[in-house]
Amino acid sequence: MVRLNLDAGNILSEKVHRIGVIALGSHLENHGPALPIDTDSKIASYIALEAALRTGARFLGVIYGAAEFPYVKHGIHMEPEELVEKELKPTLRKARRLLKLDAVVIVNAHGGNDLEDYMEDLMEELDLEIVWNSRMVEIEGPHAGSGELSAGLILGIADLGRLDECRPELYPEIGMIGLKEARESNREIDRAARTCEKEGINPDPVLGQRLLEDAVESAVRDIKNLLDLID
Repeated sequence: MVRLNLDAGNILSEKVHRIGVIALGSHLENHGPALPIDTDSKIASYIALEAALRTGARFLGVIYGAAEFPYVKHGIHMEPEELVEKELKPTLRKARRLLKLDAVVIVNAHGGNDLEDYMEDLMEELDLEIVWNSRMVEIEGPHAGSGELSAGLILGIADLGRLDECRPELYPEIGMIGLKEARESNREIDRAARTCEKEGINPDPVLGQRLLEDAVESAVRDIKNLLDLID
């Protein structure tokens, strides 16, 4: 059997190879005219990959599916249980077996992926330590608003030539301002929509860089904490 050079490269320690980082976003949802429909997946992938590059943890790619609250209708999603059973669980099981992993950080950048309550059962079934990281969701602000647009500007996925079209009457998903059912069903969504109505859409590269760096640093901290748990 080949002896792997586990001490090679810019890594925190040999043990970091036993930690994986995987991205979870959404590939099929509207973000207004200036951002692509897979914005959340691209943001999550950037954060996960950058955290892996800085630590040496294994980058496991991105999950293709996504969930959403039933009252939010701006994309194509699946039920949370289906996402866990058909997409997340098989991927993590395969990674655990093939790469001999002991732990995984899930970097989530889509607010509809409300899966944190599934993690305990998933850890027990897979015999895998799992950290759920939704830092980007926590700090980016309204859907398709200034925060996401600013992050998209840094990543090169935003089309500022269409900024003048970013009007809720044309694209109701912007800030979820025009999604009446969502606003009536969820107080936090309504609060974010009100913020977007008041402040408008203002892309800012400084804000975008700050948001992405904050999210990457959060994932890096999770990886470092997991290192302390590995024998």
